[in-house]
Amino acid sequence: MKRKRTSKKKLFLWSFIVLLLLGAGVASGYGAYLTDKAKNATNSAQLELKRGDMSAKRDEMVDPYQDNISILLLGVDDSEKRDFDSNARSDAMVLATLNEEEKSIKLVSIPRDSYAYIPQMDQRDKITHAHAYGGVDYSVSTVENMFDVPVDYYVRLNFNAFVETVDTLGGIQYDVPFDLSEKNSEDKDGAIQLEEGTQEITGEEALALARSRQYDSDQARGKRQMEILQSIFDEASDVKSVTKYGSLIDSIGNNMKTNMSFDEMSALHNYVLDRNISFETMQLDGEGTFINDLYYFKVNDNSLTSIQNTLQTHLDLNGTNNTIDEKEDGDSTYAKKQEPTSEDKDEEL
Repeated sequence: MKRKRTSKKKLFLWSFIVLLLLGAGVASGYGAYLTDKAKNATNSAQLELKRGDMSAKRDEMVDPYQDNISILLLGVDDSEKRDFDSNARSDAMVLATLNEEEKSIKLVSIPRDSYAYIPQMDQRDKITHAHAYGGVDYSVSTVENMFDVPVDYYVRLNFNAFVETVDTLGGIQYDVPFDLSEKNSEDKDGAIQLEEGTQEITGEEALALARSRQYDSDQARGKRQMEILQSIFDEASDVKSVTKYGSLIDSIGNNMKTNMSFDEMSALHNYVLDRNISFETMQLDGEGTFINDLYYFKVNDNSLTSIQNTLQTHLDLNGTNNTIDEKEDGDSTYAKKQEPTSEDKDEEL
């Protein structure tokens, strides 16, 4: 399991920028205006889970003002171009756990090709397909089963929000790790051309970097996504961006679904405003493999168990730890490890 401790300069996910903006808006002198905008955006984004308000892994409802909570962050491409509508695959998945007493946050990046058990389907598949099969409900239950922790809340955003956020900020500074030639969000070949090195990138360029699967591994892709998110936060938290907060809230609100109420989101301000907040990012170890000629990312059991234990401790959960699902296939199910072909890596949403 690879872990990376951030510095005191806070890292936070762009799907929470609306919360950061509220705290910053208060300090900037027009917090009431931003609060009203954020409240309206959150109210219009409400989409409850079919299970109801409480996870089956909880004995009682959580209160984010005083309890440790978890939030599943989903990035999906439900654009008209893709024409997937509610059956879009989740292209980015991050599970966040928040410890109220410590004011600490742990983030797990989940590779989209992870071979995982989808409870409602009673079968294993790429975890990205859970959303395609049954939307957020399937994604939530699959992640709960995988990590053996409750998922209390979710925030789902499409990539329009990502692109609009970066563009509204006027671009972000990022150290591009390699020369890149990629499609844009409209699937135009070669529309995104970037050279290696530190530079200012647009929303479309940031999205191409975050989603590209041709140049490195799934783990490196997850790390790259975290770095881009930090760059977005750094730009959004700069004092010169204060006048852009209203537009940012609009961009996020128009492209977001969540089961968090405005009051529940407001409870996270304590994390946002705490100068000593602790962040830890974690990535699952594993290897690429083929099953029936299809590429999957097989998560290492020890890595998964370690992260499960870390999250359970962070949430202060009691009880038994069913770390490995009973339906886990043995290693004999998997073919000999192979590097994915470019065709496999190019699989689109």
